[in-house]
Amino acid sequence: MNLNLEIAVRHLGSRVRQSVVSILGVATGVGFSIAMAALMEGSLLDFQQTLIEASPQILIKDEYRDPPLQPAVLAFGGAVEIDGMKPKDEQRGIKRARTVVAGLETMPGVAAAPMLDGQVVVRFGGKDVAATLSGIDPERQVRVSQLAEDMTRGTVADLYSAANGIILGDGLARKLGARVGNLLSVSSSAGVLMKMKLVGLFHTGLVSIDETRGYALLKKAQVLQNRPNVINRIRVSVPDLHQARAVARRLEERIGYLSESWDEANEDILSALQVRNTIMYVVVGAIMLVAGFGIFNIVSTIIYEKAKDIAILKSLGFRDADVRRIFVIEGVATGVVGSVLGWALGFALCRALQSIEFTARWAVEMEGLPIHYDPKHYLIASTIAVASAGIAAYIPARRAARLNPVDIIRGAA
Repeated sequence: MNLNLEIAVRHLGSRVRQSVVSILGVATGVGFSIAMAALMEGSLLDFQQTLIEASPQILIKDEYRDPPLQPAVLAFGGAVEIDGMKPKDEQRGIKRARTVVAGLETMPGVAAAPMLDGQVVVRFGGKDVAATLSGIDPERQVRVSQLAEDMTRGTVADLYSAANGIILGDGLARKLGARVGNLLSVSSSAGVLMKMKLVGLFHTGLVSIDETRGYALLKKAQVLQNRPNVINRIRVSVPDLHQARAVARRLEERIGYLSESWDEANEDILSALQVRNTIMYVVVGAIMLVAGFGIFNIVSTIIYEKAKDIAILKSLGFRDADVRRIFVIEGVATGVVGSVLGWALGFALCRALQSIEFTARWAVEMEGLPIHYDPKHYLIASTIAVASAGIAAYIPARRAARLNPVDIIRGAA
């Protein structure tokens, strides 16, 4: 065994209680760091997956990111001020929507589905519930969404089987007390009332969708909204989710209408999750800092108690670097042993958290805590722990190396 390493081990062994406390402090920091990182990243990935499955990857709306400028403003710029202009009375919707959809489908790996979204009131058994009804083309819709996989009763194709078929979220059907096969009354703000047969139920896991949304054939929705041949949404899917925002920007430049990717539409939620992750790392950092003070304390105590030993070592020819190395080895060894124990503690905490079950229903349905197991969590936590331990040990080690052996032997230190 290397002489410096052997001396460091003997020093740690001479103060077993303090060494164990320091090791447990590091292990606690590493273990909770691993568990919190696994929980935070797991919840982030689970929520993102739920958003991706329930939300459009890209949604083109009959809106503009910036209102179009008037011809006079385009011609004369800031020299013109328009006041009291009467807005043009025209029906909203994406112009030449069929052509736009056909053009999108010529792009490699891209699928598109036209939609008409509108607000309706669904009535059944004396209960009225406000909802969003989306008119869809079932064949195209299943290519751009998870609707087919989310169906819990019936299929999307069942919309073709009934004269006026409708599919509802299971939460919305539960509010109404309706079951598959029941006849519902659906009315729109246009004053059109239509009897529709409930042919299926879907479940996304997002309460805000499951309790407020329904689907019908596009033609039926256009009749109900009194908007014949109108399309106000185009749902688009792309091969690479991470490129959705860039593709949405290109589509907006090409088509002119507002195009939102899934991450842009949910940017506030994703930002809140990132803030939560930052808070988690700050808390873990505080734990590691406390563990570092424990290591600093034990190394400082050893240096104080072993002052005569340091003098003897330096008298025998040990250099300042050798003395520093001995005490840094002690700190790093504490960090390494604590990290190994922390791995076991972190894994045990992850398993314990994963076993917790929930029965409450929040904005996102969750049956248990989502845990993401990733080796990088163990690597990052142990790297921080060992580095902190080394730094905490180096500060008193540098002071020990500067001690004058003559002063120590004379009793000055």
